[in-house]
Amino acid sequence: MEYGSVEGKQSSFTPGKRKRLNVVAILVSLLTPCAVFCGVFVALSFQLHYWSPSISWFSVTAGLALAGTAGFLARRNQIREQDPTWFTFAALAYLFATVFGAILGDMNYWYNMQPFYDIENINSYPDVNPARERGQQLMDAGRVYFEDGTGLDISKSMSFKNLDRYCVAPIVHGQSPLDSYDFWAVGLNCCGSSTGAFQCGEYNNPKAHAGLRLMQEEQRPFFRLAVQQAEAAYNIKANHPLFFYWMQDPVAEILHYKTSGFAWALIAIATHFAFNLLCVAGAALAFSKLAQDV
Repeated sequence: MEYGSVEGKQSSFTPGKRKRLNVVAILVSLLTPCAVFCGVFVALSFQLHYWSPSISWFSVTAGLALAGTAGFLARRNQIREQDPTWFTFAALAYLFATVFGAILGDMNYWYNMQPFYDIENINSYPDVNPARERGQQLMDAGRVYFEDGTGLDISKSMSFKNLDRYCVAPIVHGQSPLDSYDFWAVGLNCCGSSTGAFQCGEYNNPKAHAGLRLMQEEQRPFFRLAVQQAEAAYNIKANHPLFFYWMQDPVAEILHYKTSGFAWALIAIATHFAFNLLCVAGAALAFSKLAQDV
């Protein structure tokens, strides 16, 4: 037999030969896509994304490069009439892990971890009196604890509708009119078009005297428009409005963001591992049957 001839090459497609399961290939295909998914998901979910977004997104490039490398090796083996099956599976598994790790990690970051990091990195102010302080004094406020006697003036609530309804109500101290209404409780789709229909946050909790800063930049212009409508409707001024979610315990809400972020991470990683395990088991059975049938 001539060296390098077709008869001398080892391939899972050689007729009449039973191919044994490649245990090493199965283990690699089971573990490495999970490692890729974890790496991409974690890079895009947590602090690396917050402090160095470009580096976190480089993990996606690395994952795609790994998928491309596996695809190249599969094609090379096919040209050489060697077994390309597990390389092909690896290429698809790496691609899936990278794409879905990026999508889910980025979603987890924006919905859970980014608000947590934002609020953690700005100041907390105690004993704030809306009748005394001005918005310019609390530009870096993340959590604000208002003095006793502070509440919402529902009679001056207002909304602005742009697909969603952006609801605002001034935070006041006592019954006297303010020179400038700079502190506003906000919420989405929790009020009606009529005055006094504000039902956002813990509006009916008598122990609520605190606010958690609105951090969604894309929502702020619409809340500002609602405040401008309130200024015109009630003949009041809001020189430098700041927006807060009205609540009793901002710390608990912040920790909820963090807990939700880590919970979603565990769920995503466990789900991907289970899905990949099923795919590897199915691929092993399919490749074994294919080798027997050829």
